[in-house]
Amino acid sequence: MTVSTHTPEPGIAVVTVSAPPVNALSVQGWFDLAAAIEKAGRDEAVHVVVLRAEGRGFNAGVDIKEIQRDPGYGSLIGANEGCAAAFSAVYDCAVPVIAAVHGFCLGGGVGLVGNADIVIAAEDATFGLSEVDRGALGAATHLARLVPQPLMRAMVYTCRTVTARQLLAFGTVLDVVPPGELRDAAQALAEEIAAKDPAVIRLAKQSLNGIDPVDVKRSYRYEQGFTFELNLSGVSDTARQAFADGQR
Repeated sequence: MTVSTHTPEPGIAVVTVSAPPVNALSVQGWFDLAAAIEKAGRDEAVHVVVLRAEGRGFNAGVDIKEIQRDPGYGSLIGANEGCAAAFSAVYDCAVPVIAAVHGFCLGGGVGLVGNADIVIAAEDATFGLSEVDRGALGAATHLARLVPQPLMRAMVYTCRTVTARQLLAFGTVLDVVPPGELRDAAQALAEEIAAKDPAVIRLAKQSLNGIDPVDVKRSYRYEQGFTFELNLSGVSDTARQAFADGQR
């Protein structure tokens, strides 16, 4: 199963992604993830959600090979809609979402983490957007919530990554822990939040979203428009095929 949910302690829902080998989600996987987070937030017994992943890394974005297998644009449109749904589910979740990140966090992974309320990362975590190398654009909206604007631009243009320690220095990651301690660290933070009055916590989430200076959903959809332009011009298909063929 790609996405699963369990409740290790009262008030805490843990949503786990497991899509070997690199947690690059299919179209359905993105929609499944959105549904799991939305369902957890609607449950009045849930006070906080932990988003985590199994395997080598947190998330490698969309399944490019799935898109390349589609002779039309259905999978591309589906991936864009699925990502938008999952990112929005994290942002709009009625309770705080803690992202517990290990290994690589790329593309769509940055979209998820950038919309999370709190990020805890393992020492081996790295974050970046490889979209330019794939003939796409998007999630700079969310990367800008993790790094300063000039660095965000450099990362988009070069596809370079940053470490969890760098994000800790920016204050956008709450804590960095050894990989073996990530689950416990996220659990401890979740327990601390779950112990608060749930009515207050839910309103706190609404109030914080309400004072956000950037409409993340609108800005992300704006970015996606340029990805479609690249696809119509044929640039994206060439870049994706090079990746699928192992040339990038």
